[in-house]
Amino acid sequence: MLWPALRALSHGDLTAEQLTWLREQFGLVDSPRTEGPGAAKSIAHLNRTDPEGVPVVLDLARTGESGWALTLFHSGEQPNAESIDSLRSAFRAAIEQLGLTLVEIEPAGSADEVFVAPAGVGTPESAFAAHWELPDELDQVWPHLGVLKDAPRDVREVKLRELMQAPVWASAPAGVRQQAEDFLNGR
Repeated sequence: MLWPALRALSHGDLTAEQLTWLREQFGLVDSPRTEGPGAAKSIAHLNRTDPEGVPVVLDLARTGESGWALTLFHSGEQPNAESIDSLRSAFRAAIEQLGLTLVEIEPAGSADEVFVAPAGVGTPESAFAAHWELPDELDQVWPHLGVLKDAPRDVREVKLRELMQAPVWASAPAGVRQQAEDFLNGR
């Protein structure tokens, strides 16, 4: 089974020449990936190994009429952090070169890689709904926001501010509300 290690979502129209450039830029084979999540949307891929010999799959997929996903998959052993960071930079450079709009990169490495839903559409409110109460500790909130505790601070700030704008925040325990304020104020 393939698992995503890094995924960059972008939006915009690409010409046939731009698609060719993108495939060539990453050395992708002009055939879809046949396994793992989202394989049905795949249009090009490359099986390779990272510098430490970990097998990975690099994939280009369509996500709707003008959406694009560049994804690095692994089959169990995570690629090394240096490989992921290098590929993150390459994904961002390609997206910029093609004039696409970056939607998000997961896992986010900086605040501008975090998708923030427009108010009232897919906000954190839906994640907490009436079926789950916010925990008393901020450390227990991070996983529910889709970020690791050790994610970059600016990423955690964006996700926390998004949660704090949701109606569910009004009923958050006083302790977690204070911890959130302290976190945002650098305490």
